[in-house]
Amino acid sequence: MSERVTLPGLGDADPAHGWQILKECADGLHKAGENGVRHILATGDRKVELIGFEQQTLAYVKSEMGYPAYYPLCPKTLNPPIQAVLMDLDGTTVHSEAFWIWIIEQTVASLLKDDGFRFNPEDIPYVSGHSVSEHLSYCIDKYAQSASLADARNYYMQHTDREMDLILEGKGRPNAFAPAPGIKAFLLALKELGIKIALVTSGLYRKAFPEILSAFQTLGLGDPEEFYDCIITAGYPLGRGKAGTLGELEAKPHPWLYAEACRVGLNIADRSAVIGIEDSGAGVCALRLAGYHTVGISGGNILESGTRGMCDHYCDNFEEILQIIKGNAT
Repeated sequence: MSERVTLPGLGDADPAHGWQILKECADGLHKAGENGVRHILATGDRKVELIGFEQQTLAYVKSEMGYPAYYPLCPKTLNPPIQAVLMDLDGTTVHSEAFWIWIIEQTVASLLKDDGFRFNPEDIPYVSGHSVSEHLSYCIDKYAQSASLADARNYYMQHTDREMDLILEGKGRPNAFAPAPGIKAFLLALKELGIKIALVTSGLYRKAFPEILSAFQTLGLGDPEEFYDCIITAGYPLGRGKAGTLGELEAKPHPWLYAEACRVGLNIADRSAVIGIEDSGAGVCALRLAGYHTVGISGGNILESGTRGMCDHYCDNFEEILQIIKGNAT
């Protein structure tokens, strides 16, 4: 993308942020220059497309599971004082992305019955940052076309259950869940400022809670369920005769996990009083579509996925983010 495009609710789309200009939406329903559509942009990874009209912008979120959705791109402001900070888990609060990519890699190896299977570097953006089912659907399409998603999910949960039990017993993969640098001081500073904190993850509870519990034990912060004002996960894996979740269909970059954390979990209706922090392309899109001030933090795949343009700020560390928050605390 070489030209600068302006969309309602987004503003100027900086070409340096990885935006792609499209002639039509992936589902064929919208074409640039027709029926009031002025421009169509896509994030670099093509996961989210923005259809710009004169007065509004629609966001089209694709789905590897066959359930795409349209969302209005809400006009967004930040009005102090900040009441809440919404935070991602993997890659933002805890550095565990390599571990979960390894679990997916083990799953593909089981599907192929090939213990030597390894991902290629170009696979990484598609096996991190999204829902488990989307990760596995990508792997099936590329590496195991004869396998079913149900088979893949069964193997995934087998590997996950084994490793989670080992980790809780203190016997798991070394350094699987390392707290992000500076996270303890940052969380305690938010507490001192009286700002509510929500933890939001696309991961299932079975995998997410051992992560944050392990990290809190390392940090000496006690019980995470007592520390956080709200914890939202993608729920529990759906099984025969068991209560499941819609989290696999509505996970990031859909906005619902963040919207639920803030509106229901924290009981905050004013979106302009909320900041969200993410390290992944799917995460910053989810925050932006939910209507929250979006802060990207380095170390994830925001730049590689071409989603920098969905961020209001992009920071290298929590110290920088804390200065933004303190500047909007009153």
